[in-house]
Amino acid sequence: MDLNHFYKKNYGDRLALLKAQLGLNEADLEVIANGRTEKGNQIIENYLTDFPVPEGVAVNFLINGKEKIVPMVTEEPSVIAGASHGAKMTLAGGGIQARTTDHLMMGQVLMANVEDADELSTQLNQNEAAILKVANDAHPSIVKRGGGAKKLRIRKLAHQFVSLDIFIDTKEAMGANMINTMLEAVATYLHIKLHQTSLMAVLSNLSDECLATATCQIPVASLATKKLSGEDVADRIVIASLAAQVDPYRAATHNKGIMNGVDAVVMATGNDWRSMESGAHAYAVKDGQYRGLSDWKVSDGKLIGTLTLPMPVGFVGGSININSSAQLAHKFLQITSVKELETVIVSVGLAQNLAALNALVSEGIQRGHMHLQAKSLLLSVGATDTELPNAQLQLEKCPVMDANTAKQVLKTLRNKGEINE
Repeated sequence: MDLNHFYKKNYGDRLALLKAQLGLNEADLEVIANGRTEKGNQIIENYLTDFPVPEGVAVNFLINGKEKIVPMVTEEPSVIAGASHGAKMTLAGGGIQARTTDHLMMGQVLMANVEDADELSTQLNQNEAAILKVANDAHPSIVKRGGGAKKLRIRKLAHQFVSLDIFIDTKEAMGANMINTMLEAVATYLHIKLHQTSLMAVLSNLSDECLATATCQIPVASLATKKLSGEDVADRIVIASLAAQVDPYRAATHNKGIMNGVDAVVMATGNDWRSMESGAHAYAVKDGQYRGLSDWKVSDGKLIGTLTLPMPVGFVGGSININSSAQLAHKFLQITSVKELETVIVSVGLAQNLAALNALVSEGIQRGHMHLQAKSLLLSVGATDTELPNAQLQLEKCPVMDANTAKQVLKTLRNKGEINE
């Protein structure tokens, strides 16, 4: 397959080449054409089409006393329902309170094969003011807005590595390009001033001095179900939370549930969900063992939940400014700053976690999941909107729920004419 210089070819030539090489038919090309946008071509290289992922809104959120409608982008059926349910549970305790730290992102100039780490550390400390000035001179516009490089940290690592960490206030942006520009300037300065060559100069996605924390306090009595008292439900949630602190296998799934909600909001606002994922999971192992990111306890008749996450996100910058969907998400959220965005993201993570734990320890996780899975299966085999209600009821009664069963249920209902009009 000859795809040399594919990036240089115009759009029509790219399609023609792929059609010839891959045997694409007209239906395939129509799918590609229907999703094509001009902005997509501006954002990524070798552009063909946009890949649609459903977007919806989570409701019932009360964050720092303000009602929020939260846009979420996800392909998983139960995520938005779970977030909305978790948020509703927190209303009994006045909703969710959220706070943030300074928006300090970190980048590192990493030096290898350092023979005398102590001597290099001394030299770096002695040049701290000059290093910060070099960094800030590389991006003066952020300094004018009150941001810029604020402090240094020096870490002596194994295998003769030394990391010069620079903490940068990126204001309303995530600031990846800004940080990397500043770091490369510092690397050049160190080479000239200290005759010290760096291996690399790049941001870190573990932004552990840019944190957001969400808390909720829910009256235990409000958690009661038909089969369990509120006290029982609360105690079970606490024990489930503890399991994620001692077992990394449980913690991985616990945290995946949190990130279901977090990533969906991050995507809706045009941010980098891979950065969020890497930072969150690295933060989960900060004490040497991978643990659940949230904590739940009972005190004074209330179930108290806390979640803290690194927040490498931006309100402006990158592709956010040219992404109309991201701009619309800001309107949905009624926010005007990155700190407000951070409070929403961490609050959704806490609500998502609450909903998952509550389901797991009471009715089981599958009840809600399988209801939505039945709908997805039926749609995948051609069910119409009018056929769905009856078909879902019948499919959920079947001992096996798969595509073949969904087809049979749909066929039977059509033969009987049992369709909700």
